[in-house]
Amino acid sequence: MNCSVQLYTVRDALESDLPGTIRRLAEIGFTQVEPYNFAARADELAEALAETGLSAPTGHAPLLSGDQDEIFAAARRLGVGTVFDPFLPPEHWQTAETVRANAARLNEAAKKGAEHGIRVGYHNHWWELETSIEGVSALEYFAGLLDPELVLEIDTYWAAVGGADPVALLKRLGDRVVAIHIKDGPGTQDMNAQLPAGQGTMDVWGIIGAATSLEVPVLEFDGYAHDIFDGVSASLRYVQAGAPAAGEAAAR
Repeated sequence: MNCSVQLYTVRDALESDLPGTIRRLAEIGFTQVEPYNFAARADELAEALAETGLSAPTGHAPLLSGDQDEIFAAARRLGVGTVFDPFLPPEHWQTAETVRANAARLNEAAKKGAEHGIRVGYHNHWWELETSIEGVSALEYFAGLLDPELVLEIDTYWAAVGGADPVALLKRLGDRVVAIHIKDGPGTQDMNAQLPAGQGTMDVWGIIGAATSLEVPVLEFDGYAHDIFDGVSASLRYVQAGAPAAGEAAAR
C-alpha cells in the first residue's frame, strides 16, 4: 500500500532540519508526505520534495483562519491537490448553529479553492464525534451540510477516542471520505501512548477496508514515547505487509 505520512509526526526534526527530515522519510520508504501549515515554508518544502522525488497529494492548512489565497498558491507550488482544514476548536461544534456556520465557511473556501484547481476538505479530532446534533454526531451533521465537491479526511483514531466506531462511521460517510489518518494505541487522549499501526487497539485493516473511496492513507503520530522514526518505520512496514490472515488477526 502506498502510504503518506503527516509531517506533524516529525515536527521537531522538521523544525531543525527540514531537508534532512524529508530525506530520511524517503529513505524509510515513503513516497508521499502530507505537510501542515505549508504556506510558511513552501519554498523549502518544494526544494526538498523535488530533491527526494516525494509528492504531497494532500496537505493541512488553516483555511478558516488563514490567508486562503496564500494557502492555495502554496498548494499549487507544492503539487497539493487537496487541502484539509485540520482544526476548529471544540466550541465550534456544540450547536447546530455553529456547525452550520462551519459548513458555510468551508463551502465558501472550496469555491475559492476551485479557482486555483484545489479541492477542499476537513480533518477531525475527537470533539466533533463527542457532540450529538439532531441525532447524529456533529461531524456527520456537518458533512450533510457540505457542498458535493467537499471531502473529508477522517482521523480514525480520534474518531474512536470521540466514541465512534471508525468502521461504521466510514461506512456512513461513504464516498465523502477520500483520506484517512491511520494511527494506533490504547484509544485515549494520551498522545504519547500512541503506538505503531498494528500494535494497539485499532482495527487498522477493517478501517482501511471501510474507506471505499480512499485515495490517500496517511500514517500519523501525535506523540510517541520512543524514537519517532522507528515508530513511522514500523507503521509503514505493517501496512505494506498487507492485511494479516484471519487466524493471525484473531491472535493479535
